[in-house]
Amino acid sequence: MTELSGCCKLGGERMAQAFAEAFYNSSAWRKCRAAYISERISIDGGMCETCHEEPGYIVHHKIRLTADNINDPDISLNHAHLKYDCLICHNREEADRSDPDRGYFSADGDYIPYPPLKEEQ
Repeated sequence: MTELSGCCKLGGERMAQAFAEAFYNSSAWRKCRAAYISERISIDGGMCETCHEEPGYIVHHKIRLTADNINDPDISLNHAHLKYDCLICHNREEADRSDPDRGYFSADGDYIPYPPLKEEQ
């Protein structure tokens, strides 16, 4: 069974593992993301593919990206493995933020690692 959870970003908060930072900052990903959003806008006005009630906000990878598959464009850049989710639906699908290698992307597209948990400070 395909694992669901890795995600992609379009502005706003987004979780990512450290190994994925370069990928999410790459022109290949940015072009793929923009093309996918344009495709979704032409199909249904860019609505969330999960709830179909809110506008899409984040391009999400259906297959979790790993260090082993992130450089495989058939997984990481394939529109068949993406979906456009609103923030609420996306956050429901995302994993916990306690992983120290995780972070998010700001609205400007900058990767920001989560600060250490209080017990680690």
